[in-house]
Amino acid sequence: MVLGNVAVVLGGSVGGLCSAGALAPHFDHVVVLERDELPAEAEHRQGVPQSKHPHFLLNSGRRAIGKLFPGFEDELIAAGGLHLMPSMDAAYLDGEGWSARKRSAMTMIYSSRILIERVLRDKIRGLSNVELREGVGVSGLTVHDGAITGVQLSTPGGDEHLDADFVVDAMGRGSSVGDWLAAAGWPSPPVQTLDAKVTYTSRWYDLPPAGQRPSSWWWQHLVIMPTPDKGRHPAEHDFLVNFFPVEGDRVIACMGSWGHKMPRTTEQFVESARRVRTPLFASAMEQSTPTSPVHLTRSTGNKWRRFDRWSTPPKGLVFVGDSICAFNPFYAQGISSAANSALLLREHLSRGRRLDGKFCARFLRRQRTLLGVPWRLAMARDQGYECAVGTEQLPKWKRRILAAVSGPAFSLIVGAAREDAVVDEHFSKVFNLDESLGRMMTNPRVLAGLVRYRIRAALGRERVPYGFDPQAEPPATDYSPADAASTPAGAGAQP
Repeated sequence: MVLGNVAVVLGGSVGGLCSAGALAPHFDHVVVLERDELPAEAEHRQGVPQSKHPHFLLNSGRRAIGKLFPGFEDELIAAGGLHLMPSMDAAYLDGEGWSARKRSAMTMIYSSRILIERVLRDKIRGLSNVELREGVGVSGLTVHDGAITGVQLSTPGGDEHLDADFVVDAMGRGSSVGDWLAAAGWPSPPVQTLDAKVTYTSRWYDLPPAGQRPSSWWWQHLVIMPTPDKGRHPAEHDFLVNFFPVEGDRVIACMGSWGHKMPRTTEQFVESARRVRTPLFASAMEQSTPTSPVHLTRSTGNKWRRFDRWSTPPKGLVFVGDSICAFNPFYAQGISSAANSALLLREHLSRGRRLDGKFCARFLRRQRTLLGVPWRLAMARDQGYECAVGTEQLPKWKRRILAAVSGPAFSLIVGAAREDAVVDEHFSKVFNLDESLGRMMTNPRVLAGLVRYRIRAALGRERVPYGFDPQAEPPATDYSPADAASTPAGAGAQP
Protein backbone atom coordinates (compact mmCIF):
# COMPACT_ATOMS: atom_id res chain seq x y z
CA MET A 1 0.00 0.00 0.00
CA VAL A 2 1.43 3.41 -1.01
CA LEU A 3 1.23 5.84 1.92
CA GLY A 4 2.84 8.92 0.36
CA ASN A 5 4.69 10.44 -2.53
CA VAL A 6 8.15 11.17 -1.12
CA ALA A 7 10.06 9.71 1.81
CA VAL A 8 13.49 11.08 2.71
CA VAL A 9 16.23 9.23 4.61
CA LEU A 10 18.92 11.34 6.27
CA GLY A 11 22.14 9.31 6.05
CA GLY A 12 23.37 6.59 3.70
CA SER A 13 25.06 4.19 6.10
CA VAL A 14 23.66 0.82 7.24
CA GLY A 15 20.71 2.28 9.16
CA GLY A 16 19.79 4.63 6.32
CA LEU A 17 20.08 1.98 3.62
CA CYS A 18 17.97 -0.48 5.61
CA SER A 19 15.39 2.26 6.18
CA ALA A 20 15.24 2.96 2.46
CA GLY A 21 14.55 -0.72 1.85
CA ALA A 22 11.73 -0.56 4.41
CA LEU A 23 10.20 2.57 2.84
CA ALA A 24 10.43 1.55 -0.83
CA PRO A 25 7.21 -0.54 -0.99
CA HIS A 26 5.15 2.25 0.61
CA PHE A 27 6.20 5.46 -1.18
CA ASP A 28 6.34 6.51 -4.80
CA HIS A 29 9.84 7.92 -4.36
CA VAL A 30 12.48 7.43 -1.64
CA VAL A 31 15.48 9.76 -1.48
CA VAL A 32 18.58 8.88 0.57
CA LEU A 33 20.71 11.92 1.37
CA GLU A 34 24.37 11.25 2.11
CA ARG A 35 27.08 13.80 2.83
CA ASP A 36 29.90 11.61 1.47
CA GLU A 37 30.57 10.59 -2.11
CA LEU A 38 29.82 6.86 -1.99
CA PRO A 39 32.45 4.50 -3.44
CA ALA A 40 31.46 1.90 -6.00
CA GLU A 41 33.54 -0.75 -4.23
CA ALA A 42 34.14 -1.71 -0.59
CA GLU A 43 36.23 1.28 0.48
CA HIS A 44 36.51 3.41 3.60
CA ARG A 45 34.94 6.87 3.63
CA GLN A 46 35.18 9.85 5.93
CA GLY A 47 31.66 9.59 7.35
CA VAL A 48 32.18 6.06 8.75
CA PRO A 49 35.49 6.09 10.65
CA GLN A 50 34.41 3.02 12.63
CA SER A 51 34.57 0.97 9.41
CA LYS A 52 38.26 0.49 10.13
CA HIS A 53 37.43 -1.70 13.14
CA PRO A 54 35.88 -5.19 13.37
CA HIS A 55 32.10 -5.49 12.95
CA PHE A 56 30.12 -8.55 13.99
CA LEU A 57 26.90 -9.11 12.05
CA LEU A 58 24.74 -10.73 14.73
CA ASN A 59 22.11 -13.24 13.72
CA SER A 60 19.19 -10.92 14.48
CA GLY A 61 20.76 -8.34 12.18
CA ARG A 62 21.42 -10.94 9.47
CA ARG A 63 17.81 -12.01 9.60
CA ALA A 64 16.42 -8.45 9.58
CA ILE A 65 18.56 -7.38 6.62
CA GLY A 66 17.64 -10.58 4.79
CA LYS A 67 13.93 -9.79 5.19
CA LEU A 68 14.45 -6.25 3.90
CA PHE A 69 16.74 -7.36 1.07
CA PRO A 70 16.21 -11.01 0.08
CA GLY A 71 19.47 -12.59 -1.04
CA PHE A 72 21.65 -10.21 0.99
CA GLU A 73 23.47 -12.93 2.90
CA ASP A 74 24.22 -15.01 -0.19
CA GLU A 75 25.57 -11.93 -1.97
CA LEU A 76 27.70 -10.97 1.04
CA ILE A 77 29.25 -14.45 1.11
CA ALA A 78 29.70 -14.43 -2.67
CA ALA A 79 31.60 -11.14 -2.28
CA GLY A 80 33.98 -12.74 0.22
CA GLY A 81 32.13 -12.82 3.55
CA LEU A 82 32.87 -15.86 5.71
CA HIS A 83 30.17 -18.11 7.20
CA LEU A 84 31.79 -19.54 10.32
CA MET A 85 30.94 -21.26 13.58
CA PRO A 86 32.91 -19.32 16.24
CA SER A 87 33.12 -22.28 18.64
CA MET A 88 34.87 -24.30 15.91
CA ASP A 89 36.67 -21.60 13.96
CA ALA A 90 37.79 -19.25 16.75
CA ALA A 91 40.57 -19.75 19.28
CA TYR A 92 39.00 -18.28 22.42
CA LEU A 93 41.06 -17.30 25.47
CA ASP A 94 38.77 -16.74 28.44
CA GLY A 95 39.30 -17.04 32.18
CA GLU A 96 42.60 -18.73 32.91
CA GLY A 97 43.24 -20.21 29.47
CA TRP A 98 42.05 -21.42 26.07
CA SER A 99 38.57 -22.83 25.71
CA ALA A 100 37.93 -26.19 24.08
CA ARG A 101 36.92 -26.35 20.46
CA LYS A 102 33.44 -27.79 19.86
CA ARG A 103 30.28 -27.36 17.79
CA SER A 104 27.60 -25.03 19.11
CA ALA A 105 24.28 -23.44 18.17
CA MET A 106 25.81 -20.21 16.87
CA THR A 107 27.14 -19.35 13.43
CA MET A 108 28.10 -15.90 12.18
CA ILE A 109 28.96 -14.04 9.00
CA TYR A 110 32.36 -12.35 9.14
CA SER A 111 33.10 -9.44 6.82
CA SER A 112 34.29 -5.86 6.93
CA ARG A 113 31.85 -3.01 7.50
CA ILE A 114 32.77 -1.58 4.12
CA LEU A 115 31.74 -4.81 2.36
CA ILE A 116 28.41 -4.91 4.22
CA GLU A 117 27.68 -1.36 3.07
CA ARG A 118 28.76 -2.06 -0.50
CA VAL A 119 26.41 -5.04 -0.79
CA LEU A 120 23.58 -2.98 0.73
CA ARG A 121 24.21 -0.15 -1.76
CA ASP A 122 24.06 -2.66 -4.60
CA LYS A 123 20.70 -3.88 -3.31
CA ILE A 124 19.39 -0.32 -2.99
CA ARG A 125 20.47 0.58 -6.51
CA GLY A 126 18.32 -2.30 -7.72
CA LEU A 127 15.18 -0.57 -6.41
CA SER A 128 13.72 1.63 -9.15
CA ASN A 129 12.00 4.12 -6.82
CA VAL A 130 15.00 4.75 -4.53
CA GLU A 131 17.44 7.58 -5.30
CA LEU A 132 20.86 7.88 -3.64
CA ARG A 133 21.95 11.54 -3.57
CA GLU A 134 25.61 11.91 -2.64
CA GLY A 135 27.61 14.91 -1.51
CA VAL A 136 24.53 16.48 0.07
CA GLY A 137 24.42 18.03 3.53
CA VAL A 138 21.25 18.36 5.59
CA SER A 139 20.93 21.74 7.31
CA GLY A 140 17.42 21.65 8.76
CA LEU A 141 13.81 20.52 8.67
CA THR A 142 10.67 22.39 7.72
CA VAL A 143 7.66 22.04 10.01
CA HIS A 144 3.99 22.88 9.60
CA ASP A 145 1.23 22.24 12.13
CA GLY A 146 3.24 19.69 14.09
CA ALA A 147 4.34 17.74 11.03
CA ILE A 148 7.68 17.46 9.22
CA THR A 149 7.05 18.69 5.69
CA GLY A 150 10.51 18.85 4.17
CA VAL A 151 14.28 18.96 4.45
CA GLN A 152 16.72 21.82 3.92
CA LEU A 153 19.76 20.80 1.89
CA SER A 154 23.23 22.17 1.30
CA THR A 155 24.62 21.10 -2.08
CA PRO A 156 27.60 22.17 -4.20
CA GLY A 157 25.11 24.12 -6.33
CA GLY A 158 23.61 25.98 -3.37
CA ASP A 159 20.85 25.55 -0.82
CA GLU A 160 17.74 23.54 -1.72
CA HIS A 161 14.44 22.50 -0.18
CA LEU A 162 13.02 19.01 -0.62
CA ASP A 163 9.35 18.35 0.17
CA ALA A 164 8.75 15.17 2.15
CA ASP A 165 5.77 13.21 3.40
CA PHE A 166 7.96 11.19 5.74
CA VAL A 167 11.52 11.52 7.09
CA VAL A 168 13.87 9.00 8.74
CA ASP A 169 16.79 10.34 10.78
CA ALA A 170 19.71 7.94 10.30
CA MET A 171 22.51 10.49 10.73
CA GLY A 172 24.16 8.70 13.64
CA ARG A 173 25.58 9.89 16.95
CA GLY A 174 26.14 13.41 15.68
CA SER A 175 22.60 13.98 14.38
CA SER A 176 21.30 17.54 14.80
CA VAL A 177 17.64 16.63 14.31
CA GLY A 178 16.89 16.87 18.04
CA ASP A 179 18.29 20.42 18.10
CA TRP A 180 16.23 21.40 15.06
CA LEU A 181 13.08 20.05 16.68
CA ALA A 182 13.83 21.94 19.90
CA ALA A 183 14.18 25.14 17.87
CA ALA A 184 10.78 24.37 16.33
CA GLY A 185 9.11 24.10 19.74
CA TRP A 186 9.47 20.49 20.88
CA PRO A 187 11.12 19.88 24.26
CA SER A 188 14.62 18.48 24.27
CA PRO A 189 14.25 14.72 24.79
CA PRO A 190 15.56 13.14 27.98
CA VAL A 191 18.91 11.46 27.31
CA GLN A 192 20.30 8.39 29.08
CA THR A 193 24.08 8.04 28.93
CA LEU A 194 26.84 5.80 30.17
CA ASP A 195 30.41 6.19 28.96
CA ALA A 196 32.67 3.39 30.19
CA LYS A 197 35.72 5.12 28.61
CA VAL A 198 36.17 2.42 25.99
CA THR A 199 38.95 3.02 23.49
CA TYR A 200 39.94 0.63 20.74
CA THR A 201 42.66 0.61 18.16
CA SER A 202 42.98 -1.47 15.00
CA ARG A 203 45.38 -2.27 12.17
CA TRP A 204 44.68 -4.24 8.98
CA TYR A 205 46.86 -7.13 7.78
CA ASP A 206 47.10 -9.50 4.83
CA LEU A 207 47.38 -13.11 5.94
CA PRO A 208 50.27 -15.24 4.67
CA PRO A 209 49.42 -17.34 1.58
CA ALA A 210 47.47 -20.43 2.58
CA GLY A 211 50.38 -22.79 1.96
CA GLN A 212 52.73 -20.74 4.13
CA ARG A 213 50.65 -20.52 7.31
CA PRO A 214 51.71 -22.51 10.38
CA SER A 215 50.12 -25.92 10.65
CA SER A 216 48.84 -24.94 14.11
CA TRP A 217 46.57 -22.25 12.62
CA TRP A 218 43.38 -24.30 12.60
CA TRP A 219 41.58 -21.15 13.76
CA GLN A 220 40.41 -18.26 11.62
CA HIS A 221 39.41 -15.89 14.44
CA LEU A 222 41.48 -15.21 17.55
CA VAL A 223 39.76 -13.78 20.66
CA ILE A 224 41.49 -12.83 23.91
CA MET A 225 39.21 -11.76 26.76
CA PRO A 226 40.36 -9.53 29.65
CA THR A 227 42.05 -11.37 32.51
CA PRO A 228 40.06 -12.27 35.61
CA ASP A 229 43.23 -11.72 37.68
CA LYS A 230 42.67 -9.00 40.31
CA GLY A 231 46.34 -8.74 41.24
CA ARG A 232 49.08 -6.69 39.61
CA HIS A 233 49.45 -7.36 35.88
CA PRO A 234 50.29 -5.50 32.65
CA ALA A 235 47.57 -3.16 31.42
CA GLU A 236 47.43 -5.21 28.21
CA HIS A 237 46.01 -8.16 30.18
CA ASP A 238 42.85 -6.07 30.61
CA PHE A 239 42.48 -5.64 26.84
CA LEU A 240 39.80 -7.26 24.72
CA VAL A 241 41.72 -8.49 21.67
CA ASN A 242 40.58 -9.73 18.26
CA PHE A 243 42.45 -11.05 15.25
CA PHE A 244 39.33 -10.74 13.14
CA PRO A 245 38.99 -12.34 9.68
CA VAL A 246 37.41 -10.44 6.79
CA GLU A 247 37.12 -10.95 3.07
CA GLY A 248 40.14 -11.22 0.79
CA ASP A 249 42.39 -13.22 3.18
CA ARG A 250 42.68 -10.17 5.42
CA VAL A 251 42.37 -9.68 9.17
CA ILE A 252 41.83 -6.73 11.48
CA ALA A 253 44.06 -6.84 14.54
CA CYS A 254 42.18 -4.94 17.25
CA MET A 255 42.85 -4.13 20.90
CA GLY A 256 40.38 -2.34 23.14
CA SER A 257 39.93 -1.56 26.80
CA TRP A 258 37.77 0.12 29.41
CA GLY A 259 39.61 3.14 30.81
CA HIS A 260 43.17 2.39 29.65
CA LYS A 261 45.34 4.51 27.38
CA MET A 262 45.64 2.71 24.05
CA PRO A 263 48.51 2.65 21.51
CA ARG A 264 48.32 5.26 18.76
CA THR A 265 51.43 4.56 16.68
CA THR A 266 52.48 1.41 14.85
CA GLU A 267 55.44 1.00 17.20
CA GLN A 268 53.23 1.29 20.29
CA PHE A 269 50.71 -1.07 18.73
CA VAL A 270 53.31 -3.78 18.12
CA GLU A 271 54.80 -3.38 21.60
CA SER A 272 51.38 -3.60 23.28
CA ALA A 273 50.53 -6.71 21.23
CA ARG A 274 53.59 -8.43 22.69
CA ARG A 275 52.28 -7.86 26.22
CA VAL A 276 48.77 -9.31 25.87
CA ARG A 277 47.91 -12.57 27.64
CA THR A 278 49.16 -14.91 24.92
CA PRO A 279 52.12 -14.65 22.53
CA LEU A 280 49.93 -15.97 19.69
CA PHE A 281 48.47 -12.54 18.90
CA ALA A 282 51.82 -10.84 18.32
CA SER A 283 53.14 -13.92 16.50
CA ALA A 284 50.18 -13.91 14.11
CA MET A 285 50.73 -10.21 13.41
CA GLU A 286 54.44 -10.78 12.76
CA GLN A 287 53.68 -13.51 10.20
CA SER A 288 51.14 -11.30 8.40
CA THR A 289 51.72 -8.18 6.31
CA PRO A 290 50.46 -4.83 7.67
CA THR A 291 48.45 -2.81 5.13
CA SER A 292 47.26 0.17 7.18
CA PRO A 293 48.30 2.58 9.90
CA VAL A 294 46.81 2.32 13.38
CA HIS A 295 43.20 3.54 13.67
CA LEU A 296 41.95 4.67 17.09
CA THR A 297 38.35 5.39 18.17
CA ARG A 298 37.18 6.89 21.47
CA SER A 299 33.58 7.92 20.74
CA THR A 300 32.06 4.80 22.28
CA GLY A 301 29.62 5.89 25.00
CA ASN A 302 26.12 4.46 25.29
CA LYS A 303 23.52 7.15 24.54
CA TRP A 304 19.73 6.81 24.27
CA ARG A 305 17.77 9.87 23.19
CA ARG A 306 14.33 9.18 24.65
CA PHE A 307 12.12 10.57 21.89
CA ASP A 308 9.61 7.91 22.96
CA ARG A 309 8.85 9.97 26.09
CA TRP A 310 7.44 12.90 24.16
CA SER A 311 3.71 13.30 24.73
CA THR A 312 3.26 14.58 21.16
CA PRO A 313 6.00 13.46 18.76
CA PRO A 314 6.34 15.10 15.35
CA LYS A 315 4.20 13.71 12.58
CA GLY A 316 6.12 12.09 9.75
CA LEU A 317 9.45 11.52 11.53
CA VAL A 318 11.18 8.47 13.02
CA PHE A 319 14.72 7.72 14.16
CA VAL A 320 16.90 4.71 13.33
CA GLY A 321 20.33 3.58 14.49
CA ASP A 322 22.73 5.73 16.50
CA SER A 323 20.60 8.84 15.98
CA ILE A 324 18.29 7.49 18.69
CA CYS A 325 20.31 4.82 20.53
CA ALA A 326 24.08 4.37 20.28
CA PHE A 327 25.90 1.53 22.03
CA ASN A 328 29.38 0.72 23.19
CA PRO A 329 30.72 -0.84 19.96
CA PHE A 330 32.43 -3.66 21.90
CA TYR A 331 29.08 -5.43 22.08
CA ALA A 332 28.43 -5.45 18.31
CA GLN A 333 24.82 -4.28 18.71
CA GLY A 334 24.71 -1.25 16.40
CA ILE A 335 24.12 -2.78 12.96
CA SER A 336 21.62 -5.32 14.24
CA SER A 337 19.66 -2.73 16.25
CA ALA A 338 19.49 -0.39 13.26
CA ALA A 339 18.41 -3.16 10.89
CA ASN A 340 15.74 -4.34 13.30
CA SER A 341 14.41 -0.79 13.72
CA ALA A 342 14.13 -0.54 9.93
CA LEU A 343 12.31 -3.89 9.80
CA LEU A 344 9.96 -2.69 12.54
CA LEU A 345 9.30 0.43 10.47
CA ARG A 346 8.36 -1.70 7.47
CA GLU A 347 5.95 -3.71 9.60
CA HIS A 348 4.26 -0.54 10.88
CA LEU A 349 4.03 0.94 7.40
CA SER A 350 2.42 -2.24 6.09
CA ARG A 351 -0.32 -1.94 8.73
CA GLY A 352 -0.68 1.86 8.78
CA ARG A 353 -3.24 3.89 6.91
CA ARG A 354 -2.21 7.40 7.94
CA LEU A 355 1.21 8.83 8.72
CA ASP A 356 -0.08 10.92 11.61
CA GLY A 357 1.21 11.57 15.12
CA LYS A 358 -0.36 8.35 16.39
CA PHE A 359 1.62 6.35 13.83
CA CYS A 360 4.92 7.84 15.02
CA ALA A 361 3.99 7.42 18.70
CA ARG A 362 3.11 3.75 18.15
CA PHE A 363 6.38 3.16 16.34
CA LEU A 364 8.40 4.83 19.11
CA ARG A 365 6.71 2.67 21.76
CA ARG A 366 7.47 -0.55 19.90
CA GLN A 367 11.00 0.62 19.14
CA ARG A 368 11.51 1.30 22.86
CA THR A 369 10.89 -2.39 23.58
CA LEU A 370 13.23 -3.43 20.78
CA LEU A 371 16.06 -1.14 21.92
CA GLY A 372 15.64 -2.09 25.57
CA VAL A 373 17.11 -5.56 24.98
CA PRO A 374 20.57 -4.45 23.76
CA TRP A 375 20.54 -1.43 26.08
CA ARG A 376 20.16 -3.57 29.20
CA LEU A 377 22.90 -5.92 27.96
CA ALA A 378 25.28 -2.99 27.54
CA MET A 379 24.39 -1.62 30.97
CA ALA A 380 24.90 -5.03 32.61
CA ARG A 381 28.58 -4.88 31.64
CA ASP A 382 29.49 -1.20 31.52
CA GLN A 383 27.89 -0.20 34.82
CA GLY A 384 30.40 -2.38 36.65
CA TYR A 385 33.39 -0.24 35.63
CA GLU A 386 34.69 2.38 38.04
CA CYS A 387 35.57 4.67 35.13
CA ALA A 388 31.99 4.72 33.78
CA VAL A 389 30.20 8.08 33.94
CA GLY A 390 26.76 9.30 32.86
CA THR A 391 23.15 9.34 33.92
CA GLU A 392 23.17 5.54 34.33
CA GLN A 393 26.24 5.50 36.58
CA LEU A 394 25.57 3.33 39.62
CA PRO A 395 26.26 4.28 43.23
CA LYS A 396 29.63 2.98 44.32
CA TRP A 397 28.21 0.14 46.43
CA LYS A 398 26.03 -1.12 43.57
CA ARG A 399 28.88 -0.85 41.09
CA ARG A 400 31.13 -2.92 43.34
CA ILE A 401 28.50 -5.64 43.67
CA LEU A 402 27.95 -5.71 39.90
CA ALA A 403 31.70 -5.78 39.22
CA ALA A 404 32.11 -8.64 41.71
CA VAL A 405 29.32 -10.85 40.36
CA SER A 406 29.21 -10.12 36.62
CA GLY A 407 32.54 -11.76 35.76
CA PRO A 408 31.90 -15.01 37.64
CA ALA A 409 28.31 -15.10 36.37
CA PHE A 410 29.48 -14.74 32.78
CA SER A 411 32.09 -17.47 33.27
CA LEU A 412 29.42 -19.74 34.75
CA ILE A 413 27.14 -19.23 31.74
CA VAL A 414 30.01 -19.79 29.28
CA GLY A 415 31.10 -22.93 31.13
CA ALA A 416 27.58 -24.34 31.25
CA ALA A 417 27.10 -23.57 27.55
CA ARG A 418 30.13 -25.72 26.74
CA GLU A 419 28.37 -28.76 28.19
CA ASP A 420 24.64 -28.10 28.01
CA ALA A 421 22.97 -27.71 24.61
CA VAL A 422 19.98 -25.82 26.03
CA VAL A 423 22.12 -23.26 27.87
CA ASP A 424 24.23 -22.93 24.74
CA GLU A 425 21.15 -22.29 22.60
CA HIS A 426 19.78 -19.57 24.90
CA PHE A 427 23.20 -17.97 25.39
CA SER A 428 23.51 -17.78 21.60
CA LYS A 429 20.09 -16.12 21.39
CA VAL A 430 21.06 -13.52 24.01
CA PHE A 431 24.37 -12.79 22.28
CA ASN A 432 22.57 -12.36 18.97
CA LEU A 433 19.79 -10.14 20.45
CA ASP A 434 17.13 -12.77 19.84
CA GLU A 435 16.34 -13.05 23.55
CA SER A 436 16.72 -10.79 26.57
CA LEU A 437 19.16 -11.67 29.33
CA GLY A 438 16.29 -11.46 31.83
CA ARG A 439 14.23 -14.00 29.92
CA MET A 440 17.15 -16.40 29.70
CA MET A 441 17.93 -16.09 33.41
CA THR A 442 14.32 -16.83 34.40
CA ASN A 443 14.09 -19.93 32.20
CA PRO A 444 13.82 -22.92 34.60
CA ARG A 445 15.68 -25.22 32.24
CA VAL A 446 18.56 -22.77 31.88
CA LEU A 447 18.77 -22.29 35.65
CA ALA A 448 18.81 -26.06 36.14
CA GLY A 449 21.63 -26.33 33.60
CA LEU A 450 23.66 -23.68 35.42
CA VAL A 451 23.19 -25.38 38.79
CA ARG A 452 24.07 -28.79 37.33
CA TYR A 453 27.24 -27.42 35.75
CA ARG A 454 28.23 -25.63 38.98
CA ILE A 455 27.95 -28.89 40.91
CA ARG A 456 29.91 -30.80 38.26
CA ALA A 457 32.63 -28.14 38.28
CA ALA A 458 32.88 -28.26 42.07
CA LEU A 459 33.34 -32.04 41.87
CA GLY A 460 35.84 -31.78 39.02
CA ARG A 461 33.54 -33.71 36.68
CA GLU A 462 33.26 -31.31 33.73
CA ARG A 463 32.65 -33.07 30.43
CA VAL A 464 34.53 -30.56 28.26
CA PRO A 465 38.03 -29.44 29.31
CA TYR A 466 39.00 -25.78 29.47
CA GLY A 467 41.72 -23.52 30.77
CA PHE A 468 44.44 -24.73 28.39
CA ASP A 469 47.81 -22.99 28.82
CA PRO A 470 47.61 -19.50 27.20
CA GLN A 471 51.35 -19.57 26.54
CA ALA A 472 50.89 -22.62 24.31
CA GLU A 473 49.00 -23.04 21.06
CA PRO A 474 45.22 -23.41 21.46
CA PRO A 475 44.19 -27.08 21.17
CA ALA A 476 42.85 -28.15 17.79
CA THR A 477 40.97 -31.17 19.17
CA ASP A 478 37.23 -31.22 18.49
CA TYR A 479 35.55 -31.94 21.84
CA SER A 480 32.02 -31.97 20.38
CA PRO A 481 29.73 -34.70 21.73
CA ALA A 482 29.26 -37.61 19.35
CA ASP A 483 25.64 -36.62 18.76
CA ALA A 484 26.40 -32.95 18.02
CA ALA A 485 24.71 -31.40 15.00
CA SER A 486 26.71 -31.36 11.79
CA THR A 487 28.73 -28.27 11.03
CA PRO A 488 26.89 -25.69 8.85
CA ALA A 489 28.12 -25.10 5.34
CA GLY A 490 31.22 -22.96 5.37
CA ALA A 491 31.95 -23.51 9.04
CA GLY A 492 34.75 -25.51 10.59
CA ALA A 493 36.97 -25.22 7.53
CA GLN A 494 40.66 -24.61 8.03
CA PRO A 495 41.94 -21.23 6.82
